[in-house]
Amino acid sequence: MNEVARIRQDDDEASERIPHNIEAEQQLLGAILTNNDVYDRISALVKAEHFFEPLHGRIFEVAAARIQKNALASPVTLKAFLEDDEGLKALGGAAYLARLAGAAISAYAARDYAQMIHDLAVRRELMALGRDITARAARMEVDSEPQDQIVEAEQRLYQLGEKGHASRGFQSFLKAVTDAVSVAAAAYQRDGGLAGLSTGLIDLDRKLGGLHRSDLLILAGRPSMGKTALATNIAFNVARAYRRGSLPDGREGAVNGGVVGFFSLEMSAEQLAARILSEASEVPSDQIRRGDLTEAEFRRFVDAAKELESCPLYIDDTPALPISQLAARARRLKRTHGLDVLIVDYLQLVRASGRSENRVNEVSEITQGLKAIAKELDIPVVALSQLSRQVESREDKRPQLSDLRESGSIEQDADVVMFVFREEYYREREKPGDHDLEAMAKWQEIMGRVHGKAEVIVGKQRHGPIGPVELSFEGRFTRFGNLAREWQQAAEDGFS
Repeated sequence: MNEVARIRQDDDEASERIPHNIEAEQQLLGAILTNNDVYDRISALVKAEHFFEPLHGRIFEVAAARIQKNALASPVTLKAFLEDDEGLKALGGAAYLARLAGAAISAYAARDYAQMIHDLAVRRELMALGRDITARAARMEVDSEPQDQIVEAEQRLYQLGEKGHASRGFQSFLKAVTDAVSVAAAAYQRDGGLAGLSTGLIDLDRKLGGLHRSDLLILAGRPSMGKTALATNIAFNVARAYRRGSLPDGREGAVNGGVVGFFSLEMSAEQLAARILSEASEVPSDQIRRGDLTEAEFRRFVDAAKELESCPLYIDDTPALPISQLAARARRLKRTHGLDVLIVDYLQLVRASGRSENRVNEVSEITQGLKAIAKELDIPVVALSQLSRQVESREDKRPQLSDLRESGSIEQDADVVMFVFREEYYREREKPGDHDLEAMAKWQEIMGRVHGKAEVIVGKQRHGPIGPVELSFEGRFTRFGNLAREWQQAAEDGFS
Protein backbone atom coordinates (compact mmCIF):
# COMPACT_ATOMS: atom_id res chain seq x y z
CA MET A 1 0.00 0.00 0.00
CA ASN A 2 1.48 3.37 -0.96
CA GLU A 3 1.74 6.35 1.43
CA VAL A 4 -1.22 8.30 0.00
CA ALA A 5 -3.52 5.28 0.19
CA ARG A 6 -2.45 4.62 3.79
CA ILE A 7 -3.13 8.26 4.81
CA ARG A 8 -6.59 8.12 3.17
CA GLN A 9 -7.41 4.90 5.01
CA ASP A 10 -6.24 6.41 8.30
CA ASP A 11 -8.42 9.49 7.62
CA ASP A 12 -11.49 7.32 6.96
CA GLU A 13 -10.94 5.40 10.19
CA ALA A 14 -10.37 8.62 12.17
CA SER A 15 -13.60 10.16 10.83
CA GLU A 16 -15.55 7.24 12.33
CA ARG A 17 -13.97 7.80 15.76
CA ILE A 18 -15.63 11.09 16.72
CA PRO A 19 -14.57 12.01 20.30
CA HIS A 20 -17.56 12.15 22.66
CA ASN A 21 -18.80 10.84 26.00
CA ILE A 22 -22.58 10.59 26.34
CA GLU A 23 -22.32 9.27 29.92
CA ALA A 24 -20.34 12.36 31.05
CA GLU A 25 -23.00 14.60 29.48
CA GLN A 26 -25.76 12.69 31.27
CA GLN A 27 -23.91 12.88 34.60
CA LEU A 28 -23.36 16.64 34.28
CA LEU A 29 -27.00 17.34 33.35
CA GLY A 30 -28.18 15.09 36.18
CA ALA A 31 -25.97 16.94 38.68
CA ILE A 32 -27.37 20.31 37.52
CA LEU A 33 -30.99 19.14 37.69
CA THR A 34 -30.55 17.82 41.23
CA ASN A 35 -28.46 20.77 42.49
CA ASN A 36 -28.75 24.04 40.55
CA ASP A 37 -25.70 25.48 42.35
CA VAL A 38 -23.56 23.17 40.21
CA TYR A 39 -24.32 25.39 37.20
CA ASP A 40 -22.42 28.36 38.69
CA ARG A 41 -19.28 26.21 39.01
CA ILE A 42 -19.28 25.05 35.38
CA SER A 43 -21.03 27.87 33.43
CA ALA A 44 -17.76 29.52 32.34
CA LEU A 45 -16.49 26.20 30.96
CA VAL A 46 -19.41 24.58 29.15
CA LYS A 47 -21.93 26.01 26.70
CA ALA A 48 -24.88 24.31 24.99
CA GLU A 49 -22.92 23.86 21.73
CA HIS A 50 -20.24 21.76 23.51
CA PHE A 51 -22.62 18.81 23.97
CA PHE A 52 -22.31 16.04 21.38
CA GLU A 53 -25.96 14.96 21.75
CA PRO A 54 -28.13 17.86 20.46
CA LEU A 55 -30.89 17.06 22.95
CA HIS A 56 -28.44 17.43 25.85
CA GLY A 57 -27.46 20.85 24.49
CA ARG A 58 -31.12 21.93 24.43
CA ILE A 59 -31.72 20.64 27.98
CA PHE A 60 -28.64 22.52 29.20
CA GLU A 61 -29.74 25.74 27.47
CA VAL A 62 -33.23 25.73 29.02
CA ALA A 63 -31.86 24.80 32.46
CA ALA A 64 -29.25 27.59 32.26
CA ALA A 65 -31.88 30.18 31.28
CA ARG A 66 -34.05 29.30 34.29
CA ILE A 67 -31.14 29.23 36.76
CA GLN A 68 -29.95 32.66 35.54
CA LYS A 69 -33.43 34.00 36.37
CA ASN A 70 -33.17 32.48 39.88
CA ALA A 71 -35.89 29.97 38.95
CA LEU A 72 -35.75 26.24 39.70
CA ALA A 73 -34.45 23.92 36.96
CA SER A 74 -35.61 20.37 37.69
CA PRO A 75 -37.13 17.50 35.68
CA VAL A 76 -40.60 18.76 36.63
CA THR A 77 -40.03 22.43 35.68
CA LEU A 78 -38.16 21.60 32.45
CA LYS A 79 -40.89 19.22 31.27
CA ALA A 80 -43.16 22.12 30.24
CA PHE A 81 -40.45 23.65 28.02
CA LEU A 82 -39.33 20.42 26.35
CA GLU A 83 -42.44 18.23 26.10
CA ASP A 84 -42.78 18.99 22.35
CA ASP A 85 -39.09 18.28 21.66
CA GLU A 86 -38.88 15.43 19.12
CA GLY A 87 -35.47 14.32 20.41
CA LEU A 88 -36.81 14.01 23.97
CA LYS A 89 -39.89 12.11 22.78
CA ALA A 90 -37.63 9.59 21.04
CA LEU A 91 -35.87 8.88 24.36
CA GLY A 92 -39.03 8.46 26.42
CA GLY A 93 -40.21 12.02 26.99
CA ALA A 94 -40.21 13.57 30.47
CA ALA A 95 -39.16 10.23 31.97
CA TYR A 96 -35.72 10.75 30.42
CA LEU A 97 -35.28 13.97 32.45
CA ALA A 98 -36.17 12.06 35.61
CA ARG A 99 -33.68 9.30 34.69
CA LEU A 100 -30.93 11.92 34.23
CA ALA A 101 -31.55 13.32 37.71
CA GLY A 102 -31.90 9.87 39.26
CA ALA A 103 -28.67 8.55 37.74
CA ALA A 104 -26.51 11.47 38.90
CA ILE A 105 -23.90 10.04 41.26
CA SER A 106 -22.64 13.21 42.93
CA ALA A 107 -22.11 16.92 42.35
CA TYR A 108 -18.46 17.01 43.42
CA ALA A 109 -17.29 15.53 40.07
CA ALA A 110 -19.35 17.98 37.96
CA ARG A 111 -16.32 20.18 37.22
CA ASP A 112 -14.39 17.17 35.88
CA TYR A 113 -17.31 16.14 33.66
CA ALA A 114 -17.62 19.71 32.38
CA GLN A 115 -13.90 19.86 31.54
CA MET A 116 -14.15 16.54 29.67
CA ILE A 117 -17.21 17.71 27.66
CA HIS A 118 -15.44 20.96 26.75
CA ASP A 119 -12.21 19.21 25.73
CA LEU A 120 -14.03 16.63 23.60
CA ALA A 121 -15.96 19.43 21.84
CA VAL A 122 -12.69 21.22 21.06
CA ARG A 123 -11.24 17.98 19.66
CA ARG A 124 -14.27 17.56 17.37
CA GLU A 125 -13.89 21.15 16.18
CA LEU A 126 -10.17 20.61 15.55
CA MET A 127 -10.95 17.53 13.46
CA ALA A 128 -13.55 19.41 11.42
CA LEU A 129 -11.21 22.39 11.00
CA GLY A 130 -8.37 20.11 9.89
CA ARG A 131 -10.60 18.46 7.29
CA ASP A 132 -11.73 21.88 5.98
CA ILE A 133 -8.14 23.15 5.72
CA THR A 134 -7.06 20.00 3.88
CA ALA A 135 -10.01 20.14 1.49
CA ARG A 136 -9.44 23.83 0.67
CA ALA A 137 -5.71 23.37 0.19
CA ALA A 138 -6.37 20.46 -2.20
CA ARG A 139 -8.70 22.54 -4.38
CA MET A 140 -6.77 24.55 -6.96
CA GLU A 141 -8.83 27.73 -7.35
CA VAL A 142 -7.68 30.91 -9.06
CA ASP A 143 -9.23 33.25 -6.46
CA SER A 144 -8.03 31.27 -3.41
CA GLU A 145 -4.44 32.21 -2.61
CA PRO A 146 -2.48 30.12 -0.06
CA GLN A 147 -1.83 33.27 2.02
CA ASP A 148 -5.59 33.92 2.27
CA GLN A 149 -6.13 30.33 3.38
CA ILE A 150 -3.48 30.72 6.11
CA VAL A 151 -5.17 33.90 7.41
CA GLU A 152 -8.59 32.18 7.41
CA ALA A 153 -7.18 29.10 9.18
CA GLU A 154 -5.52 31.33 11.79
CA GLN A 155 -8.83 33.15 12.30
CA ARG A 156 -10.74 29.92 12.90
CA LEU A 157 -8.01 28.53 15.18
CA TYR A 158 -8.13 31.79 17.17
CA GLN A 159 -11.91 31.47 17.61
CA LEU A 160 -11.51 27.87 18.68
CA GLY A 161 -8.78 28.73 21.19
CA GLU A 162 -10.65 31.71 22.65
CA LYS A 163 -14.25 30.56 22.61
CA GLY A 164 -14.17 26.78 22.30
CA HIS A 165 -15.84 26.67 18.88
CA ALA A 166 -14.60 27.65 15.44
CA SER A 167 -17.87 28.57 13.74
CA ARG A 168 -20.94 30.07 15.35
CA GLY A 169 -23.76 29.21 12.96
CA PHE A 170 -27.33 29.74 14.19
CA GLN A 171 -28.02 30.35 17.85
CA SER A 172 -31.39 30.19 19.56
CA PHE A 173 -33.32 33.35 20.41
CA LEU A 174 -33.25 32.22 24.03
CA LYS A 175 -29.44 32.51 24.10
CA ALA A 176 -29.52 35.87 22.28
CA VAL A 177 -32.06 37.25 24.78
CA THR A 178 -29.99 35.96 27.73
CA ASP A 179 -26.87 37.68 26.35
CA ALA A 180 -28.79 40.95 25.85
CA VAL A 181 -30.08 40.86 29.46
CA SER A 182 -26.52 40.21 30.72
CA VAL A 183 -25.22 43.29 28.87
CA ALA A 184 -28.06 45.44 30.26
CA ALA A 185 -27.46 44.11 33.80
CA ALA A 186 -23.74 44.90 33.56
CA ALA A 187 -24.56 48.45 32.41
CA TYR A 188 -27.05 48.88 35.26
CA GLN A 189 -24.52 47.77 37.89
CA ARG A 190 -21.57 49.76 36.46
CA ASP A 191 -20.85 53.25 37.76
CA GLY A 192 -22.41 55.82 35.45
CA GLY A 193 -24.72 53.26 33.85
CA LEU A 194 -22.63 52.85 30.69
CA ALA A 195 -23.20 49.77 28.57
CA GLY A 196 -19.78 50.17 26.93
CA LEU A 197 -16.23 51.32 27.68
CA SER A 198 -15.93 54.88 28.93
CA THR A 199 -14.05 57.28 26.65
CA GLY A 200 -13.18 59.45 29.65
CA LEU A 201 -15.26 62.28 28.09
CA ILE A 202 -18.49 62.59 30.09
CA ASP A 203 -20.75 64.24 27.49
CA LEU A 204 -19.55 61.95 24.70
CA ASP A 205 -20.22 58.93 26.93
CA ARG A 206 -23.74 60.21 27.59
CA LYS A 207 -24.44 60.47 23.86
CA LEU A 208 -22.90 57.09 22.91
CA GLY A 209 -23.40 55.09 26.10
CA GLY A 210 -19.66 54.35 25.91
CA LEU A 211 -17.84 52.32 23.26
CA HIS A 212 -19.92 49.21 22.63
CA ARG A 213 -18.49 45.79 21.90
CA SER A 214 -18.69 44.62 18.26
CA ASP A 215 -19.36 48.20 17.03
CA LEU A 216 -17.44 49.93 14.23
CA LEU A 217 -17.10 53.65 15.01
CA ILE A 218 -15.87 56.07 12.35
CA LEU A 219 -14.19 59.27 13.58
CA ALA A 220 -13.87 61.65 10.64
CA GLY A 221 -12.64 65.19 10.07
CA ARG A 222 -10.65 67.52 7.86
CA PRO A 223 -6.87 67.89 8.46
CA SER A 224 -5.96 69.85 11.63
CA MET A 225 -9.37 69.25 13.24
CA GLY A 226 -7.83 66.91 15.84
CA LYS A 227 -8.91 63.41 14.78
CA THR A 228 -5.68 61.76 15.90
CA ALA A 229 -5.60 63.90 19.07
CA LEU A 230 -9.11 62.77 20.04
CA ALA A 231 -8.28 59.13 19.23
CA THR A 232 -5.10 59.23 21.35
CA ASN A 233 -7.01 60.94 24.18
CA ILE A 234 -9.61 58.15 24.17
CA ALA A 235 -6.87 55.47 23.95
CA PHE A 236 -5.01 57.04 26.89
CA ASN A 237 -8.19 57.38 29.00
CA VAL A 238 -9.21 53.75 28.40
CA ALA A 239 -5.70 52.35 29.05
CA ARG A 240 -5.16 54.51 32.16
CA ALA A 241 -8.45 53.34 33.70
CA TYR A 242 -7.58 49.64 33.13
CA ARG A 243 -8.32 47.36 36.07
CA ARG A 244 -8.26 43.58 35.81
CA GLY A 245 -10.57 41.31 37.76
CA SER A 246 -13.23 38.61 37.66
CA LEU A 247 -16.00 39.10 35.07
CA PRO A 248 -19.67 38.08 35.66
CA ASP A 249 -19.18 34.90 33.59
CA GLY A 250 -16.25 33.79 35.78
CA ARG A 251 -13.46 34.67 33.34
CA GLU A 252 -10.60 37.06 34.09
CA GLY A 253 -10.66 40.34 32.16
CA ALA A 254 -10.99 44.12 32.28
CA VAL A 255 -13.52 45.25 34.89
CA ASN A 256 -12.71 48.89 34.18
CA GLY A 257 -10.95 50.55 31.24
CA GLY A 258 -9.23 48.13 28.89
CA VAL A 259 -6.26 47.02 26.81
CA VAL A 260 -5.89 49.25 23.73
CA GLY A 261 -4.43 48.34 20.36
CA PHE A 262 -3.48 51.34 18.19
CA PHE A 263 -2.61 50.93 14.50
CA SER A 264 -0.82 54.17 13.61
CA LEU A 265 -0.39 54.04 9.85
CA GLU A 266 0.45 57.75 9.55
CA MET A 267 2.56 58.67 12.60
CA SER A 268 5.44 56.70 14.11
CA ALA A 269 5.06 55.03 17.50
CA GLU A 270 7.50 57.58 18.96
CA GLN A 271 5.44 60.56 17.69
CA LEU A 272 2.25 59.03 19.04
CA ALA A 273 3.86 58.38 22.44
CA ALA A 274 5.08 62.01 22.53
CA ARG A 275 1.49 63.22 21.97
CA ILE A 276 0.17 61.06 24.80
CA LEU A 277 2.99 62.20 27.10
CA SER A 278 2.24 65.84 26.22
CA GLU A 279 -1.33 65.36 27.37
CA ALA A 280 -0.38 63.48 30.54
CA SER A 281 2.43 65.85 31.59
CA GLU A 282 0.80 69.09 30.38
CA VAL A 283 3.92 70.05 28.47
CA PRO A 284 3.26 71.51 24.98
CA SER A 285 4.00 68.97 22.25
CA ASP A 286 6.01 71.45 20.15
CA GLN A 287 8.33 72.10 23.13
CA ILE A 288 8.82 68.34 23.56
CA ARG A 289 9.73 68.08 19.89
CA ARG A 290 12.30 70.90 20.16
CA GLY A 291 13.60 69.86 23.56
CA ASP A 292 12.79 73.37 24.82
CA LEU A 293 11.79 72.43 28.37
CA THR A 294 12.32 73.97 31.79
CA GLU A 295 13.59 71.71 34.57
CA ALA A 296 10.10 71.52 36.09
CA GLU A 297 8.53 70.61 32.74
CA PHE A 298 11.16 67.96 32.06
CA ARG A 299 10.55 66.45 35.51
CA ARG A 300 6.79 66.35 34.83
CA PHE A 301 7.50 64.75 31.46
CA VAL A 302 9.70 62.01 33.00
CA ASP A 303 7.23 61.38 35.85
CA ALA A 304 4.39 61.00 33.33
CA ALA A 305 6.51 58.55 31.31
CA LYS A 306 7.15 56.43 34.42
CA GLU A 307 3.46 56.48 35.33
CA LEU A 308 2.45 55.38 31.82
CA GLU A 309 4.99 52.55 31.55
CA SER A 310 2.47 50.03 32.84
CA CYS A 311 -0.45 51.31 30.71
CA PRO A 312 -1.75 48.49 28.46
CA LEU A 313 -1.47 50.53 25.23
CA TYR A 314 0.11 48.72 22.28
CA ILE A 315 1.14 50.62 19.12
CA ASP A 316 1.77 49.13 15.67
CA ASP A 317 3.16 51.74 13.25
CA THR A 318 3.65 49.46 10.21
CA PRO A 319 2.66 51.54 7.14
CA ALA A 320 0.21 50.38 4.41
CA LEU A 321 -1.01 47.26 6.23
CA PRO A 322 -3.41 45.01 4.29
CA ILE A 323 -6.73 44.51 6.11
CA SER A 324 -6.09 40.74 6.43
CA GLN A 325 -2.75 41.38 8.19
CA LEU A 326 -4.34 44.02 10.42
CA ALA A 327 -6.95 41.45 11.49
CA ALA A 328 -4.30 38.77 12.10
CA ARG A 329 -2.22 41.14 14.28
CA ALA A 330 -5.29 42.19 16.28
CA ARG A 331 -6.12 38.52 16.91
CA ARG A 332 -2.55 37.86 18.03
CA LEU A 333 -2.62 40.85 20.42
CA LYS A 334 -5.89 39.68 21.98
CA ARG A 335 -4.49 36.16 22.41
CA THR A 336 -1.21 37.31 24.00
CA HIS A 337 -2.06 40.47 25.99
CA GLY A 338 -5.84 40.84 25.71
CA LEU A 339 -7.63 43.51 23.66
CA ASP A 340 -10.64 45.64 24.63
CA VAL A 341 -10.62 48.41 22.00
CA LEU A 342 -8.86 48.80 18.66
CA ILE A 343 -8.05 52.15 17.01
CA VAL A 344 -7.00 52.51 13.35
CA ASP A 345 -5.41 55.81 12.22
CA TYR A 346 -6.52 56.05 9.53
CA LEU A 347 -8.87 54.08 7.28
CA GLN A 348 -7.67 55.37 3.89
CA LEU A 349 -4.10 54.19 4.65
CA VAL A 350 -5.17 50.54 5.12
CA ARG A 351 -4.73 48.41 2.00
CA ALA A 352 -7.30 45.98 0.61
CA SER A 353 -6.14 42.34 0.53
CA GLY A 354 -6.73 41.86 -3.21
CA ARG A 355 -5.94 44.08 -6.16
CA SER A 356 -8.72 46.32 -7.36
CA GLU A 357 -8.85 49.16 -9.85
CA ASN A 358 -11.91 50.58 -8.10
CA ARG A 359 -11.11 52.58 -4.95
CA VAL A 360 -14.73 52.46 -3.75
CA ASN A 361 -14.61 48.64 -3.79
CA GLU A 362 -11.31 48.70 -1.89
CA VAL A 363 -12.71 50.97 0.84
CA SER A 364 -15.80 48.75 1.02
CA GLU A 365 -13.58 45.70 1.63
CA ILE A 366 -11.65 47.58 4.32
CA THR A 367 -14.74 48.80 6.21
CA GLN A 368 -16.34 45.35 6.01
CA GLY A 369 -13.07 43.88 7.30
CA LEU A 370 -12.97 46.31 10.24
CA LYS A 371 -16.59 45.50 11.12
CA ALA A 372 -15.75 41.78 10.93
CA ILE A 373 -12.83 42.33 13.36
CA ALA A 374 -15.18 44.14 15.77
CA LYS A 375 -17.66 41.24 15.73
CA GLU A 376 -15.09 38.44 15.78
CA LEU A 377 -13.00 39.85 18.66
CA ASP A 378 -16.11 41.28 20.37
CA ILE A 379 -14.52 44.73 20.81
CA PRO A 380 -15.26 48.28 19.65
CA VAL A 381 -13.15 49.31 16.63
CA VAL A 382 -12.58 53.07 16.16
CA ALA A 383 -11.38 53.92 12.63
CA LEU A 384 -10.34 57.44 11.69
CA SER A 385 -11.29 58.74 8.24
CA GLN A 386 -10.51 61.73 6.03
CA LEU A 387 -13.23 64.01 4.69
CA SER A 388 -13.48 65.34 1.14
CA ARG A 389 -12.58 68.97 0.32
CA GLN A 390 -16.18 69.94 -0.42
CA VAL A 391 -16.49 70.90 3.29
CA GLU A 392 -14.21 73.89 2.66
CA SER A 393 -16.39 75.30 -0.11
CA ARG A 394 -19.51 75.63 2.09
CA GLU A 395 -20.48 78.59 4.26
CA ASP A 396 -21.24 76.28 7.20
CA LYS A 397 -18.20 74.03 7.46
CA ARG A 398 -19.74 71.53 9.85
CA PRO A 399 -19.23 68.09 8.24
CA GLN A 400 -22.07 65.88 7.00
CA LEU A 401 -22.29 62.17 6.14
CA SER A 402 -22.02 62.99 2.43
CA ASP A 403 -18.56 64.53 3.07
CA LEU A 404 -17.03 61.12 3.85
CA ARG A 405 -14.62 60.02 1.15
CA GLU A 406 -16.03 56.92 -0.61
CA SER A 407 -18.94 57.60 1.76
CA GLY A 408 -21.35 54.86 0.64
CA SER A 409 -19.56 51.87 2.16
CA ILE A 410 -18.22 53.75 5.20
CA GLU A 411 -21.64 55.10 6.14
CA GLN A 412 -23.29 51.73 5.49
CA ASP A 413 -20.90 49.53 7.50
CA ALA A 414 -20.37 51.86 10.49
CA ASP A 415 -22.52 51.63 13.61
CA VAL A 416 -21.49 55.15 14.64
CA VAL A 417 -20.15 58.02 12.51
CA MET A 418 -18.67 61.03 14.34
CA PHE A 419 -17.13 64.22 12.99
CA VAL A 420 -14.55 66.39 14.77
CA PHE A 421 -15.17 70.10 14.16
CA ARG A 422 -13.33 73.12 15.58
CA GLU A 423 -14.83 76.43 14.49
CA GLU A 424 -11.85 78.21 16.06
CA TYR A 425 -9.57 76.76 13.35
CA TYR A 426 -11.60 78.40 10.56
CA ARG A 427 -12.23 81.67 12.43
CA GLU A 428 -8.49 82.17 13.01
CA ARG A 429 -8.02 82.30 9.25
CA GLU A 430 -10.67 85.03 8.88
CA LYS A 431 -8.76 87.60 10.96
CA PRO A 432 -9.33 91.07 9.44
CA GLY A 433 -6.64 93.72 9.02
CA ASP A 434 -5.72 95.89 12.02
CA HIS A 435 -7.02 99.00 10.25
CA ASP A 436 -10.64 97.71 10.18
CA LEU A 437 -11.52 98.28 13.84
CA GLU A 438 -15.20 97.33 13.56
CA ALA A 439 -14.44 94.03 11.81
CA MET A 440 -11.63 93.34 14.29
CA ALA A 441 -13.95 93.90 17.26
CA LYS A 442 -16.55 91.55 15.77
CA TRP A 443 -13.87 88.94 15.03
CA GLN A 444 -12.52 89.13 18.59
CA GLU A 445 -16.04 88.66 19.97
CA ILE A 446 -16.52 85.51 17.83
CA MET A 447 -13.06 84.19 18.77
CA GLY A 448 -13.84 84.69 22.45
CA ARG A 449 -16.96 82.57 22.01
CA VAL A 450 -15.30 79.66 20.13
CA HIS A 451 -11.81 79.69 21.70
CA GLY A 452 -10.82 76.42 23.36
CA LYS A 453 -14.01 74.67 22.22
CA ALA A 454 -14.61 71.75 19.86
CA GLU A 455 -17.57 69.72 18.70
CA VAL A 456 -17.94 66.02 18.07
CA ILE A 457 -20.96 65.74 15.80
CA VAL A 458 -22.60 62.30 15.94
CA GLY A 459 -23.96 62.01 12.39
CA LYS A 460 -25.09 58.40 12.63
CA GLN A 461 -25.72 56.09 15.56
CA ARG A 462 -27.45 52.78 15.03
CA HIS A 463 -28.53 52.40 18.66
CA GLY A 464 -28.93 55.94 19.92
CA PRO A 465 -29.44 59.68 19.27
CA ILE A 466 -27.46 61.87 16.90
CA GLY A 467 -26.35 65.48 17.37
CA PRO A 468 -23.41 67.60 18.57
CA VAL A 469 -21.35 67.06 21.72
CA GLU A 470 -19.34 70.06 22.98
CA LEU A 471 -15.83 69.45 24.30
CA SER A 472 -12.94 71.61 25.41
CA PHE A 473 -9.72 71.61 23.35
CA GLU A 474 -6.26 72.62 24.52
CA GLY A 475 -4.15 72.92 21.39
CA ARG A 476 -0.85 73.19 23.28
CA PHE A 477 -1.29 69.69 24.73
CA THR A 478 -3.44 68.33 21.85
CA ARG A 479 -6.00 67.43 24.51
CA PHE A 480 -9.78 67.19 24.38
CA GLY A 481 -11.63 67.39 27.68
CA ASN A 482 -15.00 67.83 29.35
CA LEU A 483 -16.46 71.30 28.90
CA ALA A 484 -17.51 73.03 32.11
CA ARG A 485 -21.08 74.38 31.87
CA GLU A 486 -22.02 77.86 33.02
CA TRP A 487 -23.96 76.49 36.00
CA GLN A 488 -20.99 74.30 36.96
CA GLN A 489 -18.63 77.25 36.71
CA ALA A 490 -21.00 79.35 38.85
CA ALA A 491 -21.15 76.59 41.48
CA GLU A 492 -17.33 76.37 41.56
CA ASP A 493 -17.06 80.15 41.94
CA GLY A 494 -19.55 80.00 44.81
CA PHE A 495 -17.46 77.42 46.69
CA SER A 496 -14.17 79.27 46.19
